[in-house]
Amino acid sequence: MKTLQKDMTTGNPGKIILDFTFPIFLGNVFQQFYNMADTVIVGKFVGTKALAAVGSTGTIMFLILGFVLGMTAGFTVLTAQKFGAGDMKAMRQTVGGASLLSIIMTIILTVISMLFMKPLLYFMQTPADIFEDAYAYIMVICAGIGAQMLYNLLASILRALGNSKIPLYFLILSALLNIVLDLVLILVFGMGAPGAAYATVISQGVSGILCLIYIIKKIPILKMEKDDWRPKGHLLKLQLAVGFPMALQYSITAIGTMMVQTALNILGSTLVAAFTAASKIEQIVTQAFVALGTTLATYSAQNIGAGKVKRIRQGFRSATIMSFVYAVITGILIMFVGKYMTYFFVSGNVEEIMNAVDIYLKCVGIFFIPLAVVNLYRNGIQGMGYGLLPMMAGVAELIGRGIVAVLAARKKSYAGVCMASPIAWIFAAALLIVMYFYIMKHDMKKLRDAEEQ
Repeated sequence: MKTLQKDMTTGNPGKIILDFTFPIFLGNVFQQFYNMADTVIVGKFVGTKALAAVGSTGTIMFLILGFVLGMTAGFTVLTAQKFGAGDMKAMRQTVGGASLLSIIMTIILTVISMLFMKPLLYFMQTPADIFEDAYAYIMVICAGIGAQMLYNLLASILRALGNSKIPLYFLILSALLNIVLDLVLILVFGMGAPGAAYATVISQGVSGILCLIYIIKKIPILKMEKDDWRPKGHLLKLQLAVGFPMALQYSITAIGTMMVQTALNILGSTLVAAFTAASKIEQIVTQAFVALGTTLATYSAQNIGAGKVKRIRQGFRSATIMSFVYAVITGILIMFVGKYMTYFFVSGNVEEIMNAVDIYLKCVGIFFIPLAVVNLYRNGIQGMGYGLLPMMAGVAELIGRGIVAVLAARKKSYAGVCMASPIAWIFAAALLIVMYFYIMKHDMKKLRDAEEQ
């Protein structure tokens, strides 16, 4: 049965990683289209103020949805490990446990986020002229956390079993649906920024339901038995040990970006709009790093389950080379021509924000290599079953981003705000590289010795 999915414990590591990464990369790009479509359509048809409103909630969305992404990815690390070990019964039990934990966390996150959203927006000094639109937009996103959880959990399960293509297909479909719904709800029904949020939630929910139908009909090794749904304390403990730190790591990063957003809000809605457009451009370009990181997590998890430390090293080496080449090429492109993508986001006086967009892209483009390291090594280490260590890299990232954000706010420096993320990437990358070599030298010794015998 195992051969029905993608076994990443045999074959050429570089080829396996590249083949697995490409669909994830495309899927991530299309997932970005959810928010990008919101940004483009709101900016074009509602106005710069509405664009700034959507953009001002971006860090909050990252906080909430990053927590969801971290948890679902963390809960399914054990799924990939059991699959790599060939233990299908335990693999199904991890799926049951991940589902239970995800339901509980969906309820908690939805209630907490909706109760405390308005005070949070006030705390972040959201400009008064965009506050109402920002609040209306983000509340719809909060109400739809369940849709985000459904898709990301099921997509993570499929990827844990080596299937990266199916989540892509459903994301493409739902991304197109999101664009259609954006246009209908904003242009036809005049719902403004909240209409874009409704389109995002509905589309994400559709992709989740499609994943569920596919799993039920097409994946026989995931045909759950009654016992598979019963909570297994030892498995739940292991899943929480990886999933919760991964979720916190995303949240820690998000807190840092919220500090940046607060510093940015002080500078006014025009620069908020420019920063929003520029960050969307950056996010699309850098999805390759995210995809390679996701691949390396699955690859590492399966090979840890199979006890193949040498292949893990080979995988890290191949992924690092790929990401560095991509970082150099895209970094150069985004620094010199990236600003012209501003036309996709804003109509009217584009020149008003283009210079500010260019400053942001030049600040981040030169630091794509440390960003690549953060995505690869954080996810790869998590795939090996470590939750706490990568979270500490997230703390380093928070410290770096927070220090720069505070200084930028005091100086009212837009360039300073733009440098917050690059400094954070350098802090986290340095720590993750040290962690990786320590783990390989010390913690993997028993598995390595067993492999060589």
